[in-house]
Amino acid sequence: MAWLGSFYIFYLTLFSRVKFIPHDLPLNKQVMRPIVLIQLIFAGFMCTTSIFYFMDHMGYEYFNKVSFLPFRVNEQTYFIAKCQRMSLLAHAALVTGIIVQIKQFPIIKHKLNLNLDFFLIWLCVICYLLGGAASRISSISQFSYGLINISITCSALVFVRGIVQRKRGYIIFGGGLFVFNFLASTLTGYKESIILNVIIISFLLYPYYKKIILTLALPTIYILLYILPTFASIVRSQSWSGQKTAEEARKEAFNTLLTNNAPVIDETNWGFLTNRLSEISMFTKFVKHIPAERDYYGLEIFKNSILAIIPRFLWPNKFITETVSMQRVYEARVANRGSTVSAKTRPVVDGYVSAGLIGVFISIFLYGWLTQWLCNKAEEWFGGYELGCIVMFNAIFQNLWRGNNFEFLFNNIFYGYIAMYAIFWVLKRSNTITELDVYKDTADNSSV
Repeated sequence: MAWLGSFYIFYLTLFSRVKFIPHDLPLNKQVMRPIVLIQLIFAGFMCTTSIFYFMDHMGYEYFNKVSFLPFRVNEQTYFIAKCQRMSLLAHAALVTGIIVQIKQFPIIKHKLNLNLDFFLIWLCVICYLLGGAASRISSISQFSYGLINISITCSALVFVRGIVQRKRGYIIFGGGLFVFNFLASTLTGYKESIILNVIIISFLLYPYYKKIILTLALPTIYILLYILPTFASIVRSQSWSGQKTAEEARKEAFNTLLTNNAPVIDETNWGFLTNRLSEISMFTKFVKHIPAERDYYGLEIFKNSILAIIPRFLWPNKFITETVSMQRVYEARVANRGSTVSAKTRPVVDGYVSAGLIGVFISIFLYGWLTQWLCNKAEEWFGGYELGCIVMFNAIFQNLWRGNNFEFLFNNIFYGYIAMYAIFWVLKRSNTITELDVYKDTADNSSV
């Protein structure tokens, strides 16, 4: 029932008559706002993917019964159910926090003085160059991710606007850059980078090609979940170890998929679906560990998260954030200390280990509240939904889509806000963005 409860929340907040969304745009033209995009990704991963782990627990692999023993409810079953209920609580807390901050008519205090399409092309190129430069300087390298994400999002948006407006130049520019980045993401060995590109282009196309996107959604998800775990595993194992170049490893991965090596693909994918896509296995281990073997962390994780924000040049002896955040993972025996696996916790887990059920609700409520506040601020500064929400908010704060452990999350939010303000300051000083004479609730008029 807890698993189905999340689908009921999706229905209430997105499709029912009592849904609470901004009234400046139809729902299908504001799908990049937190109540839609972040809820679907964050709660989708947290609450709905657990079905694969539960099927595995009952002795199934995909839809085939592989265990010859009849299923019996055991201790692990109760822990799974408990974690699923807490995930449902977190889902409810997330949307509550978002709704508290939603404004029915977003306040827009500034306007863009340039043609949006021209500005997006300019912003795409500048941010790509700045992001590449920042990635080479260790002290500011964390800003490179947001800048590169802005460039990617701009290229995708230019591509979509080019299709809608039937402007060949925009299609070639935006589509070319987006395809280039997509191909580059296949060399990283990370599944997430490929999935994120698919999500961006799908959500941008949805307002204009709703039926096509919905028709292709399930087949696309199936294909990605079927091929990506094996594809990424081969690229990682061969290119990261230095056995082959990334290009050679990618070619080998494609060959494996094309030769239809089904047993290998099925085995790799089921392990991914049960233990990576769904992280309820990790959650159950923490619930077993705390408070039975160790008391709740209280404010310890929160304090470390605040300290992690301090730049290393101001605190040369600052702890390594990865090392500190992994300590609770080792203590709960989620991963071995000698393992190279980085099994970072998610916000719902950090909320639980900090203060139990209360910690889950408070932390995820604040997560949703802050997420929507940042989106509001981006739209207020950058003239509305397209430039503010789609480009600035979703590119700079992309880590909020799925979340991370508190130590990294606090850092991402703090420096992301600084980056967003710095861009706003530069654009305002250059009169690219100007302040409106009268502040009023207004709809975004920059839609295609």
